[in-house]
Amino acid sequence: MVYAIDNISFAYDSFNILEGISTQLTKGSFYGILGPNGCGKTTFLDLLIRHKKPNSGRITFSGTDLSKISRKQLARKVALVSQDFYINFPYTVREVVIMGRYPYISRFSSPSSKDLDRVDSIMEKTGVERLSDNFITELSGGERQRVVFARALVQDTDVIILDEATSNLDIRHTIDLLDIVRKRVDQKKLTVISVFQDINLAARYCDRLVFLWNGTILAQGKTEEMVNKGLIKKVFDVESEIRFEPLYNASQVIFKRGAHETL
Repeated sequence: MVYAIDNISFAYDSFNILEGISTQLTKGSFYGILGPNGCGKTTFLDLLIRHKKPNSGRITFSGTDLSKISRKQLARKVALVSQDFYINFPYTVREVVIMGRYPYISRFSSPSSKDLDRVDSIMEKTGVERLSDNFITELSGGERQRVVFARALVQDTDVIILDEATSNLDIRHTIDLLDIVRKRVDQKKLTVISVFQDINLAARYCDRLVFLWNGTILAQGKTEEMVNKGLIKKVFDVESEIRFEPLYNASQVIFKRGAHETL
């Protein structure tokens, strides 16, 4: 068991964001977190990486209370790719990717040759090696996102958390990067926990889906069981049809037009 989440709740002042969330996230699975805007998806991820603390309930990571794990220890186990990464200092792309090795480097020490070899390998695999000497402040949003993705892979963690990590990417780079993490789930038993807005991408890549709705888990289970038009109607209030796509070996959602037209 990677994460065990037991009856957690979170609120800003008196406004409840999440309430009574319980689930277990196991090693070697790709999880998709879905739900309408404002349902608590990003807050849920923030709790998993200790950016926020639950008001009640308990989260354990590999059997240890999450609150008792140091930031540096957690950085060796969990990497984050956020949707709004921003650095206001003109580091080069290579310098930003090297930051992914910091949890393993002693204070006042420099990256080893092994660290730098790892950085070069990941930059090549993610297609950002040509940007190596560019300043991160001068890149497009999509280019920055790819650099942050490379930095997360360089961390060599057991878990990668993606918060709408492909939101700024074109479809080619979206597929390329999701293919990389899917391959690592299959071959290296990586655990991926990803917020998706696109249910068809989630259906293509994820083993299990968790649907959040009004701050609670409405449904969770195997992807093939969760992709059904009744649940999609309940969560997103849209009509749909489900078709199996042999090319992906996965179900895909076809949304109906005009469901809310009133004019």
